[in-house]
Amino acid sequence: MQPADILAHEAAPAPAPKGAPRPWWEGRPFVAAMILLAFVPLLYPPIPPLVDLGGHMGRYKVALDLASSPYLSQWYDYHWRPIGNLGVDLLVNPLAYLIGLEPAVKLVVMLIPPMTVAGMLWVAREVHNRLPPTVAFALPLAFGHPFLFGFVNFALSMAFAMLAFGLWLRLGRLGKSKLRAALFVPISIVVFFTHAFGWGALGLMCFSAEAVRQHDRGLSWWKAGFRAAYHASAMALPVIFMVLWRSEASGGRTLDYFDWARKGEYLLRIFRDHWRDWDVVCAVVVYAVPLFAIIHRKLTLSRNLFFSALVMAVCFALLPRVIFGSAYADMRLVPYMAAILILAIRFKGDTDLRLGQWLAVSGVVFLVARLATTTAGFAIQSDHQQAQLGAVAHIERGSRVVALVNAECRGWSMRRSDHLPSLALVRRDAFVNDQWPLAGSSLLTVHYREAGRYAMDPSQVVRLNFCPREGQSIKHAMTHIPRDAFDYLWLLDFRPVPRAWATGWTPVWAGEGSLLLKRSDLVGEAPPPTTRRTEAATAR
Repeated sequence: MQPADILAHEAAPAPAPKGAPRPWWEGRPFVAAMILLAFVPLLYPPIPPLVDLGGHMGRYKVALDLASSPYLSQWYDYHWRPIGNLGVDLLVNPLAYLIGLEPAVKLVVMLIPPMTVAGMLWVAREVHNRLPPTVAFALPLAFGHPFLFGFVNFALSMAFAMLAFGLWLRLGRLGKSKLRAALFVPISIVVFFTHAFGWGALGLMCFSAEAVRQHDRGLSWWKAGFRAAYHASAMALPVIFMVLWRSEASGGRTLDYFDWARKGEYLLRIFRDHWRDWDVVCAVVVYAVPLFAIIHRKLTLSRNLFFSALVMAVCFALLPRVIFGSAYADMRLVPYMAAILILAIRFKGDTDLRLGQWLAVSGVVFLVARLATTTAGFAIQSDHQQAQLGAVAHIERGSRVVALVNAECRGWSMRRSDHLPSLALVRRDAFVNDQWPLAGSSLLTVHYREAGRYAMDPSQVVRLNFCPREGQSIKHAMTHIPRDAFDYLWLLDFRPVPRAWATGWTPVWAGEGSLLLKRSDLVGEAPPPTTRRTEAATAR
């Protein structure tokens, strides 16, 4: 089979005449149902149980209350700057004044998957003039590994990028190149400041799709590439912001190029969540669907989206794991690369209703099954988090908390406790040692020198002695804490440990997978006197 044999040679069939009967998977009720389903997994949890989200919430708290809190300025600074990593911060800040910080975070994060799904559906509709029956197989990828990890600014930027890509394709199809160029100057700026990776992905998708469109109009590939670059240059203004941003930043390493073993793991872990076997089966299904389209005589792949997926795959191969100190740079592309490849599938000619029905039903079953287990996993993790958070009510406002989270050596289920301690910062104006101010990529800085190496992430992550991975051992961490720098020791996901390791600390609360200890010389002391300022901070 030649490479050209797997790609569509002709343009997509014209859209059905208005009022003509269409298969159920092409109708508006189907689109609405798919978008609404994407809300379901996060309806139950009070706080979305995403790995990094607690740390982000701590940063939002500092941004909101640094000036008014009598405590936070002792340990944190926060300075707004125009960097390519602001998305959820900019939305949560005004919303928190209206509905509170935690509800604002839930609302914004809960909107990200439905927006991503809407963008995917729009892209497929613009490329094929209809929704292909396989489209539902791509939609669970809105809850892929990067989203579950809590990369919320990145995930929001990719939701914007998918929606913007749909608009790019539509305006190109309608021949409105000048309008498109005018609109995509501000759109690119919005996506960039949401997260720079989303802006880069949007540029890749738009450039690759435009190159195919120009080639289909009779240009050679070289000329089509230059013409596509010309059109995509409407999104180039953020390059200036990028240069200014990085020129002011110091530090932040870039490393781990061409780690093929790790990249292979990322392909397998595209749905990594709670149940390993199920997550791997779902990953296999996602990769099997395009392969089925390649070998089936009635199916083909849009050259437009295939080229976009190919360009993203090349970038995935070339990107290092860490860019400017930001980890998992390459992994973040995987779900969207796979989604674009699935969205590329269509019939070679007219829709085969029998095959289409089978594919559409299979896709919806897969989507519902995947979202059902994602919902169940979120519920399990949320209940566990809420039980652990019982400790927060026993922490005095304005205290200094050193948290230690037991990281299992091996395991598939993603730990949701790594940054849960930041809820003490959110609710009690406490210092917690799990913030991660990256060089040039964060608005928050930590200046609590007395904490030493226990001032910030990853000091909260500890492991059993026999774990063959990075991180300090539990015993070493507990016995080397600068005790005078902290008021509380919060242990999460711990098995019983020898009492000698906790010398100088007295338990004050215990719950499911959570133990709070107070410095022994402080036990029995009255809390700090309440002032008008602390009363105002508490009320807030």
